[in-house]
Amino acid sequence: MIADYLKRAEAWTAPEFDEATRNEVKQMILDNSKELEDAFYKNLEFGTGGLRGIMGVGTNRMNVYTVGMATQGLANYLKANFKDRSEIKVAVSYDCRNHSKEFAKVTADVFAANGITVYLFDELRPTPELSYTIRHLGCQAGVMVTASHNPKEYNGYKAYWEDGAQITAPHDTNIVNEVAKIAGPSDVRFKGGEERIHIIGKEVDEAYLKDILSLMLSPNAVAKHGDIKIVYTPLHGTGVRLVPEALRRLGFKNLYFVEAQNVNDGNFPTVKSPNPEEKSALEMAVNRADEVGADLVMATDPDADRVGIAVRDNNGKMLLLNGNQTASILTYYMLTRWKELGKLNENTYMVKTIVTTELLAKIAESFGVKMYNVLTGFKYIAQVVRENEDKKLFIGGGEESYGFNAGEFVRDKDAVVACSLIAECAAWCCERGLTLYEQLQEIYKEYGLYKEALVSLTKKGKEGLEEIQNMMKQFRANPPKELGGSPVVKVIDYQLPAETGLPKSNVLQFFTQSECIVSVRPSGTEPKIKFYFEARGCDAEDKIAKLKASLNL
Repeated sequence: MIADYLKRAEAWTAPEFDEATRNEVKQMILDNSKELEDAFYKNLEFGTGGLRGIMGVGTNRMNVYTVGMATQGLANYLKANFKDRSEIKVAVSYDCRNHSKEFAKVTADVFAANGITVYLFDELRPTPELSYTIRHLGCQAGVMVTASHNPKEYNGYKAYWEDGAQITAPHDTNIVNEVAKIAGPSDVRFKGGEERIHIIGKEVDEAYLKDILSLMLSPNAVAKHGDIKIVYTPLHGTGVRLVPEALRRLGFKNLYFVEAQNVNDGNFPTVKSPNPEEKSALEMAVNRADEVGADLVMATDPDADRVGIAVRDNNGKMLLLNGNQTASILTYYMLTRWKELGKLNENTYMVKTIVTTELLAKIAESFGVKMYNVLTGFKYIAQVVRENEDKKLFIGGGEESYGFNAGEFVRDKDAVVACSLIAECAAWCCERGLTLYEQLQEIYKEYGLYKEALVSLTKKGKEGLEEIQNMMKQFRANPPKELGGSPVVKVIDYQLPAETGLPKSNVLQFFTQSECIVSVRPSGTEPKIKFYFEARGCDAEDKIAKLKASLNL
């Protein structure tokens, strides 16, 4: 094993690599540290969604060479798959992270050198706008350079197909196989064809914003209550470019910001982590809300596909809602307004993921609307939208990890759309004499109290990966007979597609007699194993505490 990673490292001292890279690798070889092994023990995996990893030199790191190799593999696949087309087109965008612009330029250069037309954004843009652009410009694929909400040392590369969604079967595994054929940088066309790169920007922004405005359900409520005070923060990311503008065009006049967080900065200097799922990420925005007397805080992650919100409770204190709660409010709001506007029929539907609260399905059922249940990942929501295109109408859909979307023009979670809907819902609640918090309580009164919790265990490096794999093996070999003091009455293993009716996925779900659900899955984008808990009833919090204790979490 030692010889393998040393051999890989030594290959990176060859002349095909730039001088700075060669020198850094030579020093790492001399030091022969743990860092050398982590950087070279394997190739950075081009998974079913693309690349994601720590930035730096090495085969297991995000750098211009691993990005170039991934792009060459994707270019080869596009040319084989669309060989009958006279022109293949791709869209490329990037977020605020360190090296994102550089990686996006390398991506564009490699596509262009392979005879592919490239639409490259002039500056950073949100991930959902990249999804939008693919369909808007009739592209066959797209790439977004981002590591979403991961810590600052990470970057990533999301690959999209012609429907604007992240790649799914069969293209996902086919692209993975094609990328695996690229042995090294010498197999990559890095230069040539610059004339095929077209810079895009404001014209796409305008089209995208126009479509967002078309989703508006309560213009009268916004006209009356557009003066509600809203604090918004992009957490140093791309959301600053479009979220405030979308809110203004909808009719919201009192927008407040955390000025230090409006600055695009890949070091994320004001937060421990740019993840709106974490309480600390919203701390400055909540303080700003208290300063100005705002009732709503919204924070988007670096690539603006996720949004976290805080609302005032009945005591006037800011309360952070989780992704399930936000999705529940939006689902109830959209279905209520669609019904009032006479838009609901047998062909309207919504979608959620298997680890997202069952409350969404309960709400949809009460309106007579079908709720599809899909694997974790918004690409599976997008897949349902694609399969139903021109047959049924997608209202919206969400997942517990702070992702939501409405309409069919973006095929990924969209925080620009979600922020617009949340603000609009707040105005609608005002019109009915309610706050967003009170609306959530009304939902619980009608459908029952649902509580959720998430525990993520971080296991970094090679050993961490092995530990996560072993944990899943143990759960399968010896599934718990009881959880939280209640017998386990059903187990679903999503590795068995014949039983689930869904694609194969490394997820386990345990259902207890007390109507609790525990889901276990390794993250597809981070070195984590995640435990999702859901309980119902007035003792739901106590149930979740017992579930965690039974798993020593």
